[in-house]
Amino acid sequence: MGRGGVTMSIALNCQNLSFAYGAHNALENINFSVHTGECKILLGPNGAGKSTLFALITRLYDTRQGAITLCGYEVKHQSRLALAQLGVVFQQTTLDMDLSVTQNLRYHAALHGLSRKLANARIQEELERLGMFERRHEIVRRLNGGHRRRVEIARALLHKPQVLLLDEPTVGLDAPSRQAIVEHVHSLVASQQLAVLWATHTFDEIYPEDNLLVLHKGKIRAQGSLPEVLAQAGAANINTAFNLLIQTGSSDA
Repeated sequence: MGRGGVTMSIALNCQNLSFAYGAHNALENINFSVHTGECKILLGPNGAGKSTLFALITRLYDTRQGAITLCGYEVKHQSRLALAQLGVVFQQTTLDMDLSVTQNLRYHAALHGLSRKLANARIQEELERLGMFERRHEIVRRLNGGHRRRVEIARALLHKPQVLLLDEPTVGLDAPSRQAIVEHVHSLVASQQLAVLWATHTFDEIYPEDNLLVLHKGKIRAQGSLPEVLAQAGAANINTAFNLLIQTGSSDA
């Protein structure tokens, strides 16, 4: 059972996942799940394998060993059904800078087959949640980094996905913008039972109820609740735990 007695089901599941670039093993025997109503924080230094993992989940790369399922659909063999369950915000912006906020969102909605009427309703709903509806006609280039991120999050949620991937979405943002995005995503997890996999380097984005996944050199070093990861590392705080886990590699999962 999840929070408030809500039953939690597996939204994203990675089983025995391995991937190599030639002789270099980028991921080795990765096993984890993200449930509905769960925010899983993916921690790892540069080169840990986070980008490869995201590329496999989104099928930018094809799975060579193991399996990835989204809401029960296998990404490799049921790609259309699986990826329809997924919303993504990449680290680098993918908005068209010369189009307005609404034009960017309508284009995305059309790719998902939403009617113009439904798209407009969804666009208003998501932008209002993010305090961006009054800026819907502005050209994206004129928005600051925090507002662009809000538009990207709105775009990722237009088709009502069950799973949201966030690849360091707050990099380069000021503190108020970061806090607003962190609060918004966690509110969606709680209110809409969204499943979130969030890659970050910033420990203050972690909420006490989040689950953690520590990745280093393509291997899972620890995973579980914050107290469980601290216990696995033998540390009193997440900063110390993270440093111990990536230095020693002694907590392979």
